[in-house]
Amino acid sequence: MKRIVVCGLSNRAFGMFIEPILTKFSQENEIVGLLDSDLKRVEICKKQFPELASVSSYTPEQFSQMVTETIPTTVIVTSRDDTHVNYILQGLEHNLDVITEKPMVTTSQDAKRVMEAEEKSNGKVQVAFNYRYSPFHRKIKEMILDGKIGRVTSIDLNWYIDTYHGASYFKRWNRNREHSGGLSVHKSTHHFDLVNWWIDQKPVEVFAYGALNYYGKDGEHNPSPTDNRYCGTCQEQRSCDYYTRWNDRSNSMTVKDDHIKAESKQDYTNYRPDACIFDHEIEIEDTYVSTVRYDKGALLSYSINFSLPYEGYRLAINGTKGRIETQEFHELSRIPFPVPEQTIDYYPLFGSKEIIHVIQNEGGHGGGDPIIQEDLFLGVDPHRPYEILAGAEAGAYSIAVGEGVWKSSLENKPMRIDDLLENYVYD
Repeated sequence: MKRIVVCGLSNRAFGMFIEPILTKFSQENEIVGLLDSDLKRVEICKKQFPELASVSSYTPEQFSQMVTETIPTTVIVTSRDDTHVNYILQGLEHNLDVITEKPMVTTSQDAKRVMEAEEKSNGKVQVAFNYRYSPFHRKIKEMILDGKIGRVTSIDLNWYIDTYHGASYFKRWNRNREHSGGLSVHKSTHHFDLVNWWIDQKPVEVFAYGALNYYGKDGEHNPSPTDNRYCGTCQEQRSCDYYTRWNDRSNSMTVKDDHIKAESKQDYTNYRPDACIFDHEIEIEDTYVSTVRYDKGALLSYSINFSLPYEGYRLAINGTKGRIETQEFHELSRIPFPVPEQTIDYYPLFGSKEIIHVIQNEGGHGGGDPIIQEDLFLGVDPHRPYEILAGAEAGAYSIAVGEGVWKSSLENKPMRIDDLLENYVYD
């Protein structure tokens, strides 16, 4: 029986971890402690999950007390990104296993601290990279392992975030690099980890360009150069293209999304998740293009844009024996035009094209969430012929690439991954 404490009572904690533990995995797992800096969130958690009414709750400075009183075996970390490192290190110091949301931490320096702490601990770190578990992503991994395209030589990955999802990052704490590491860390680590895992190569060097094109004080759709506006109370709502795209005049339109809505502001003390996307304080990038070189010769060409008409990605993986292609459109309810069904197209170097229709399953993140939850709470599937659950090293390499992207764009020079993980600090 795993005895679990949850650090950070976020929406992700509720939906991704607490709810399935209580409803699907309660015979093997028990939540014995809750920790959050906001007591209001503790109250909301216990109201939403009455099964936890008698579970003890703690504040961040009471971590050691929580461990002493609840005797946990496992720590789940779902707090704000920059606080992950504190709970991971404390958990490892107490020889506990740690399950953390991505990104594992927000800097390469902290990633190295985690790896060093894990070496000295009886506990292990697992990073919840649920994108690995999508049926399409698992099939691509299997095709590469089967040698369908030979030795991987290059990867093209272009990721698109629509105006609804993209704008949400600039309304919340994610807009501050000190809290999120910037979007090349908070978001793109998902994608860098996927590539690292697919090709089973380690990133060596990254070069990138980044820009703030849509949000912040110079955003072309900014109704006026005014700070401290909030979507819920703004007098310029009808002049804001981002607002009117997703809200009708009666303010009754709703869009399905797992991110915090403006109407959820009562769930937090002294915090509003509907800050203006054009505030002057915004300085993180919303557009990146980058190239990554790997230790076995592969080259990645990656781009991401956080303000586009639709959401999804295009992928191509080239090898010495062929090519894999796929295109996915996310959040179909937000795309105002027909889109094709996702397939995987396989092109052998000498032969006929094959179109693969992948067997899918329900659940968040393309069906990945239910399967990673089984691995996390029931143990890794012994019948799976390859490793998929990510550890601290995988988390660290994804962070180093993400940090390298924004530092390279800032300094206009390549960034070596080893240097970043050896406490390279920009000054």
